[in-house]
Amino acid sequence: MDINEIKIETKEVIEELLDIADVKSGGLFVLGGSTSEVIGKKVGTSGSLDIAKAIVDPILESVKKRNLYLAVQGCEHLNRALLVEEEAMIKYNLEEVSVIPQVHAGGSLQTYSYTIFERPVMVESLKGLAHAGLDIGLVLIGMHLRPVAVPVRLKRNKIGYATIVAARTRPKLIGGERAIYKKQ
Repeated sequence: MDINEIKIETKEVIEELLDIADVKSGGLFVLGGSTSEVIGKKVGTSGSLDIAKAIVDPILESVKKRNLYLAVQGCEHLNRALLVEEEAMIKYNLEEVSVIPQVHAGGSLQTYSYTIFERPVMVESLKGLAHAGLDIGLVLIGMHLRPVAVPVRLKRNKIGYATIVAARTRPKLIGGERAIYKKQ
């Protein structure tokens, strides 16, 4: 697996998604993924910190450039707890939990991210408050998104061998047939 190709694919995907999603400054972006799937293996069997770095670095760069908070979902061994910056935990009133992610308990993406975040904290849930997200390898991030999630069809549908699913959210449309809505 070519690490540079993974970086290029990830950069392309995140930039396209963030352009489409148009998340406002201070918004939450959730990342879930399996580095095992990226290299063509079964989820949870071949975690790679090198692949994690190739994915997280371009995503974090793009997210920071737009003044967003990145939340990195952990694997099922951590009950899908998320890694966020302490500032995001405070802003969104999230519940901190006590655990340090490891490659086989949290996953490679979360483990690598923990080492590069400025003030990393683990939280139990995003309380369904994420504005957009990227799922690399079909690891299920939907529980973290706001109630009206809208699938985003990207030009690229894989990073490495892993299928990706992208989503943005929008406010609920209320008021019935006589209501008028601003463009979404």
